[in-house]
Amino acid sequence: MKQITSIQNPYVKSLVQLQEKAKARRQSGTFLMEGKREIEIAIKGDYEIETLLFLPEICSESEVRQLSKNAELIEINKEVYQKLAYRDTTEGILAVAKTKTLQLSDLKLSENPLILVAEAPEKPGNIGALLRTADAANLDAVIIANPKSDLYNPNIVRSSVGCLFTNQIATGTTSEIIAFLKERKINFYCATLQNSTSYHTQDYTSPTALVVGTEATGLTEEWRKEATQNIIIPMQGEIDSMNVSVAAAILIFEAKRQRGF
Repeated sequence: MKQITSIQNPYVKSLVQLQEKAKARRQSGTFLMEGKREIEIAIKGDYEIETLLFLPEICSESEVRQLSKNAELIEINKEVYQKLAYRDTTEGILAVAKTKTLQLSDLKLSENPLILVAEAPEKPGNIGALLRTADAANLDAVIIANPKSDLYNPNIVRSSVGCLFTNQIATGTTSEIIAFLKERKINFYCATLQNSTSYHTQDYTSPTALVVGTEATGLTEEWRKEATQNIIIPMQGEIDSMNVSVAAAILIFEAKRQRGF
């Protein structure tokens, strides 16, 4: 079995690039993740694991082999592990996995889907929280319009607590996603301040997409003009917006309530 003991090793340097550079992830079609639980969830989500790197003092070879029988195994030392590990507390194992294409055409929807669409979310923590909420509600899909962040950014992988791998995810432009929803006769309700009605007055029991924008600028005009209905969460305090993941959760679980959970 291969062993790597130097942080100057070219392969280690390439893995550092995977951690730090979206361009490296795009060019290689791979990303780096860590932690046994996340790796198990990724495998369950049909992610292909190319390589498993492990620190034998923390994670045994037999444990690693149980995760994936097809992946290459590489034993590393503590110095290499600390160079590559993103978290302070972890389990002595990292994986190089293949990214997915995230195409709208790859989505497999139920007959009566419930979808979350987020336009141009930027903060990895917000994206992770949106994915966790989507997983909690067992949504059909999460679609990111005009993405500003690479979804395989380690901060998103970490903040989603593995939910990057449990959700069906696709990306596209606003125009592409609107066309996709209309073609499939999916009503879409846009959370916005302009020309809106209270969210709880609408019927989400038929095929539905709930659309949220950024906290700073909200949704673009194209969404607002094309929406089945613009909706708003009534605010009773001094400000007129809330965290996007909180707003999405309110809308999603109202739809789930109407559908009988």
